[in-house]
Amino acid sequence: MTDSYDLVVRSRRAVLPDGERPAAVAVRAGRIAAVAAYDAPLAAAETTDLGDVALLPGLVDSHVHVNEPGRTEWEGFATATRAAAAGGVTAIVDMPLNSLPPTISAGALAVKRAAAEGACAVDVGFWGGAIPGNAAELRGLHEAGVYGFKCFVSPSGVEEFPELDEAGIRDAMTAIAAFGGLLIVHAEDPAGLLEPAGPGYAEFLASRPPASESVAIARVARLAAETGCRTHIVHLSDAGSLPVLAEWRARGARISAETCPHYLTLAAEEVPEGGTEFKCCPPIRGGDNQEGLWRGLAAGEIACVVSDHSPCVPELKKGGFDTAWGGISSLQLGLPVVWSAARARGYGLADVAAWMAAGPAELTGLTAKGRIAVGGDADLVAFAADRGFVVDPGALRQRHPVTPYAGRELTGVVEDVWLRGEPAGHGRLLRRDP
Repeated sequence: MTDSYDLVVRSRRAVLPDGERPAAVAVRAGRIAAVAAYDAPLAAAETTDLGDVALLPGLVDSHVHVNEPGRTEWEGFATATRAAAAGGVTAIVDMPLNSLPPTISAGALAVKRAAAEGACAVDVGFWGGAIPGNAAELRGLHEAGVYGFKCFVSPSGVEEFPELDEAGIRDAMTAIAAFGGLLIVHAEDPAGLLEPAGPGYAEFLASRPPASESVAIARVARLAAETGCRTHIVHLSDAGSLPVLAEWRARGARISAETCPHYLTLAAEEVPEGGTEFKCCPPIRGGDNQEGLWRGLAAGEIACVVSDHSPCVPELKKGGFDTAWGGISSLQLGLPVVWSAARARGYGLADVAAWMAAGPAELTGLTAKGRIAVGGDADLVAFAADRGFVVDPGALRQRHPVTPYAGRELTGVVEDVWLRGEPAGHGRLLRRDP
């Protein structure tokens, strides 16, 4: 016991990069200083023995709409990050739209950082935005520390963040490739989108067919191959688009994709009449499609699973599927939602950690996050993987208790969360590593 640590956390189910096994994780000055045998004699100011409660790396959620400033009545940094911490998420990356101003310049980023300062329970990074006419702003945003740039190829739903046409995508990709950045894309082909023929879910689903994704993805992938820009497809809902991505990767495109808990666990056949809390874009598709996404995850064709937490005021969820706001709030529930479905299919905690911690960390370049490894941030989660609970909207920490998971029986309870070796609650604002 020649070394002394600030904290040692022991678990018989520590989820490490090489798999799940008994281990003791030692922390010094906010970093993981050692990973030792479960019963190793380690001296520390504080020791916690979780026994059979699992020890996971803190999750990284790279797709969160916080909406502050400007639409803080929808969500804000204080509420969103409290929900993240309650769900075992220790770092989020905030999307550039739905806030006012949108994060489309270095000046707008400074406004957003000022709104977040001192309000965050977990670490927070930021995406920049690529819209028509701001290609000259992208390098400045990159140098200011954003983790990449979000664009739409179809209407975003808010007028201050318009979509890019093919020429605009090419201009953005050319600019971003010049400094080695990342473009993330909402890929639905506008020519393939229709006005819903009625207020029901079937009409809404028919208005956004799978081909709207595959056609847009093929166009984006072609441009990525032509420009050399590293590119990522957000919230993939159509399993049929996976071969398109594979084809273009084989042709040299540097392109990846993510999916979300709701696409992996909710099915169109189960959406209740009037249940607009299930509405999102792209839409939740059928059960057969869902199984295709799971196969894509298992094969490594999908890089990560992130929430696309996109809340709004409850009034905007009223009405039919043709008019209600499209967005699902799941920041706090993503881990048990995915774990419940994954374990039923024979996957382990190591798989979930790869999809929800290591994968998003690798995507964004958050190199100190997402893994329990020496030198990384001591972001740790005590997760009772076998304990069940029923989702109570009133227990959610997000601003508005609207969720499609209300009343659902899930497995897996977050018991404790450490951020750099301390109880979560004092997050930092992150910048991309130079």
